[in-house]
Amino acid sequence: MRHLLLFASTLLFAALSHGDHHGHTAHAQEAASLGDILAAQPDEVKARYPYRNPEQTLAFFGIEPGMTVVEALPGGGWYSKILLPALGPEGKLVGANYPANIWPLFGFISAERIAELATWTTDWTAIAEGWRDRHSAQVDAVLFGSIPEEMAGSADAILFIRAMHNLARFEDQGGFLTQAIADAHKVLKPGGIAGIVQHAARDEMSDAWANGSRGYLKPAFVIQSMEAAGFIYESESDINANPKDQHGEEDIVWRLPPSLMGSRDKPEAAAAMRAIGESNRMTLKFRKPAA
Repeated sequence: MRHLLLFASTLLFAALSHGDHHGHTAHAQEAASLGDILAAQPDEVKARYPYRNPEQTLAFFGIEPGMTVVEALPGGGWYSKILLPALGPEGKLVGANYPANIWPLFGFISAERIAELATWTTDWTAIAEGWRDRHSAQVDAVLFGSIPEEMAGSADAILFIRAMHNLARFEDQGGFLTQAIADAHKVLKPGGIAGIVQHAARDEMSDAWANGSRGYLKPAFVIQSMEAAGFIYESESDINANPKDQHGEEDIVWRLPPSLMGSRDKPEAAAAMRAIGESNRMTLKFRKPAA
């Protein structure tokens, strides 16, 4: 009898183990690798990989399936469309846009467009739903300056990818950068990561030039701003560096591709900008203290 019971138990364990293994296999098959996700992007997206380096960048920040990630200024979704499948069905992507009171400060945004942005959180979420499938992360959206209390300590990572210059540019008119960094600290779990990719000004440029209005910030300024908010500076990478971007006092970042501001109708000038490539960028990693 004891042998029969042992045999039956062995069969039951094997059946359960087989079922569990099958479940893990099915779940693994649901989550595509980041390499496969990147390979599946449209050609116009892949054309920017040499300058945006998404695989290396996300790996440097430690982004993994199942995480909750906040993406600052997701815009048209260049990174969002990579993050959604990369985070997988157990993950979540939260888009975070500028607060409403920053838009009039730009001076070129129409009143009609500003009115439309009043519903950005619901509009962007609806659009992002169209970028995902059943294997993708859930989506949500918030505005800096009005992060719901229930989101405090909920995110594994927040990404500021070319998202800080205008916040810094208008800092004196509304404390926008300070607020966004404070919100980043608030929304992260203890030990959570803040990843920054930002157009990087050369050290010899004046602080006034590198105030964000030309698109560039100094790495030392970004590090100081993050540390002042309680973040720990962990490391930096030259993944997104471009030493060909030797900007001068008259230059703005938007002179370079893809914007080509000032040279779109000047073939030789445009060719010179394309030869430089996209901007020189700092890539910085910070951590919220674990306790």
